[in-house]
Amino acid sequence: MDDFIAGWIGGASSVVVGHPLDTVKTRLQAGNGYKNTLHCILTIYRKETVMGFFKGMSFPLASVTVYNSAVFGFFSNTQRLISKYRHGDGRHPCDMLDLTVASMLTGLMSVSLGAPVDLVKIRLQMQTQAVLAENLSLAGSMSNGTNIPLGSVNMPNQKLYRGPIHCISSILQTEGLPGLYRGAGAMILRDVPGYTLYFIPYAMICNLLTPDPSSTPHPCSIWLAGGLAGSISWVTATPADVVKSRLQADAQLQRKYKGILHCIIDSYRTEGMQVFFRGASVNAIRGFPMSATMFLTYELSLQFFRSL
Repeated sequence: MDDFIAGWIGGASSVVVGHPLDTVKTRLQAGNGYKNTLHCILTIYRKETVMGFFKGMSFPLASVTVYNSAVFGFFSNTQRLISKYRHGDGRHPCDMLDLTVASMLTGLMSVSLGAPVDLVKIRLQMQTQAVLAENLSLAGSMSNGTNIPLGSVNMPNQKLYRGPIHCISSILQTEGLPGLYRGAGAMILRDVPGYTLYFIPYAMICNLLTPDPSSTPHPCSIWLAGGLAGSISWVTATPADVVKSRLQADAQLQRKYKGILHCIIDSYRTEGMQVFFRGASVNAIRGFPMSATMFLTYELSLQFFRSL
């Protein structure tokens, strides 16, 4: 139970730290009209003020805390089960194979909770963006048969969703329960290797910075190991993250992508190989403070609870 509570606290702190750059990452990956990261940041600030960076944060703050609680609780308990099965003692230190199996199972489990959370977050973050106009593609046609792109029509700036609850209910009404899991396949491709490259580098760097295995890692070591692990994990997961973001931002009014393979092929044909690394720099920058905060808060909370 301590692992779940500590994961909940760590998740809340990481959301507050990482959400502004998460919004930038989502806009770069699923939207259009942005030249680079700096241009995206300036555009959001000019058009939506500082609050634009925190758009859609209420839902992750309420849900990602539960998600991280489940992830860290599941990972810790899976390690204990594997140690008990292989070594006969749940407290036996895990080797690299044990950590790999526990990490991959955690990544697989995380999709069941994380897919709907990510979908709603991305739909809220993408409101008023060009991707919504792109999904509607045509506003009508002229008398000579020429199609009129919706983006060229002067329309009032209206939001599709009033908030997280309205977003969920709208998706359920128009797309059903499977609609909440759109992009789940791409999320599996992202999270199974992603969590492996999240927990293993963290453990390795912590061990490297803590020569005495019987001692508790110093908070600075935890912070550095967590930050580096987050950057490594997010950068390597960027290609799958791009596909996932595009599938989830693809509104139901007119689907642009039929599935994962179609999204990959279409994105490659229209934007080239570099599209799959869009937002990689933001992921690296965002991943460090977000994961450093997550691991540090988690470990310190865990130490506090176990000292009671």
